[in-house]
Amino acid sequence: MDEALQQYLTHLAVERGLSGNSLGSYASDLKRYLAFLETKHIDDLRAVERKMVSEFLSTLMGYGLSPVSLSRNISALRGFHRFLASEGISRTDPTENIETPRLDKKLPEVLDLSEVEKLLAQPDPASLLGLRDKAMLELLYACGLRVTELLTLKTSDLFFDQDFIRCIGKGSKERIVPVGRSARNWTDRYRQGSRPALLKKFSTEVLFLNNRGRPMSRMGFWKLLKAYAQKAGIKKRVHPHILRHSFATHMLEGGADLRSVQEMLGHADISTTQIYTHVDREYLKEVHRQFHPRG
Repeated sequence: MDEALQQYLTHLAVERGLSGNSLGSYASDLKRYLAFLETKHIDDLRAVERKMVSEFLSTLMGYGLSPVSLSRNISALRGFHRFLASEGISRTDPTENIETPRLDKKLPEVLDLSEVEKLLAQPDPASLLGLRDKAMLELLYACGLRVTELLTLKTSDLFFDQDFIRCIGKGSKERIVPVGRSARNWTDRYRQGSRPALLKKFSTEVLFLNNRGRPMSRMGFWKLLKAYAQKAGIKKRVHPHILRHSFATHMLEGGADLRSVQEMLGHADISTTQIYTHVDREYLKEVHRQFHPRG
């Protein structure tokens, strides 16, 4: 069974392009599942039946797992057994009719426009690192990028003469994203000013560099973002993804259609993008309460 698990994890890494964090979560969930099967004296995955999967899920519910964690476990089990069936390792899929608990969608926290402007105003463009930081924040908000997409951008991914950038998203999927005048301006200033000085003796196509001439890390970016948010006096919990959430929400509030925002965000399923319409509705209700005479 351990060998089958390793084959599946390899499949997820190579064929599906899952990140290290996602692979770790799947491995942890499935190892717990295999350990449960062993307590039931099952050492052959072909012997697993639906009632055994249901019993395992009942055990997880007894642990007090949240609906999100339970849903992730079910997803891991389904994927694993579908893989086993497709590879001929087992004849049937015992998870086929297992229901996933209904999840309440949490609305992502966003910055309002004034908070975004305060945040973007914090870096000092007169310094090497300040100019870099200004360009990073402007580009992140202008394009709604994931932080990993921002940090892996290459100089060859910038097509400013055509007003767009190319980025590589989840699953190594490439997409084209429009970029506005302000972000183009600050990124060009960084590329011509700070970047050559930061690059020093190294050679890399990665656009954004740390003060040692190496590609900026996720942790490095998170630290500087947190510092700028504190400096701006923003009380919300600011994290790299909040500018992506803010981008989507502000686009929809401004009248952009859902399909266009989906394309720019790189969501494979429009239902993922639809959560921002809930944010938009909350905004509309707030406007109604504030301005309607009988609100």
